[in-house]
Amino acid sequence: MCGRFVSRTGAAIERYFNVRPHQFELHDRYNVAPSADVPVIRVIDGERVMSLMHWGLIPFWAKDTKIGYRTINARAETVTSKPAFRAAYKARRCLIPASGCYEWKRDVEPKQPYFIHRRDNNPMAFAGLWETWQGADKTIESCTIVTTEANEMMAKLHNRMPVILDPEDFDWWMTGAAHEVGQLLVPYPSEKLEAYPISRIVNNPRNEGPDLLRPAA
Repeated sequence: MCGRFVSRTGAAIERYFNVRPHQFELHDRYNVAPSADVPVIRVIDGERVMSLMHWGLIPFWAKDTKIGYRTINARAETVTSKPAFRAAYKARRCLIPASGCYEWKRDVEPKQPYFIHRRDNNPMAFAGLWETWQGADKTIESCTIVTTEANEMMAKLHNRMPVILDPEDFDWWMTGAAHEVGQLLVPYPSEKLEAYPISRIVNNPRNEGPDLLRPAA
């Protein structure tokens, strides 16, 4: 799964994703947890646009927002059939930019957190889905991260990982035919990623700052 990640912002992110300038302020966050508002990139009128969305997809048909706590991730194997995701998969696919993500090695006690990032230090682009939910007095745009089986490296930490896309596949994922883009929902190559142990202070989602990324002593 993907339950915590790093969201660093700035001109480098905008250039990498080639997004239209946005009208809201973004801050670097080193411990993004479910239910937070996160940057999301989608195509609107032929342009890549960045918006803030609630992490935890709320289907348009939901009676309330509580379902969002259970829908932070969408399994690639069932994304076309699961009621919470199938409509968004057909028509509302997006990218969720990240600088890396966290996972916990569970065969030690206490569990050891790891930071996973690209070896070339470029941003990650998680495959995502988004949805609009209309309540009695508010409208919420929300998103989920699509996950797949772990690659060889990630399998040492967890049996799932986020789907990570390369730039040449961004537009295909967001605008391609639903019956074709499933080809992209595969594990990212192990050799393109690096993982190292970090301090357990990351376990508390209230802890923030670049010190979370320091290798464990």
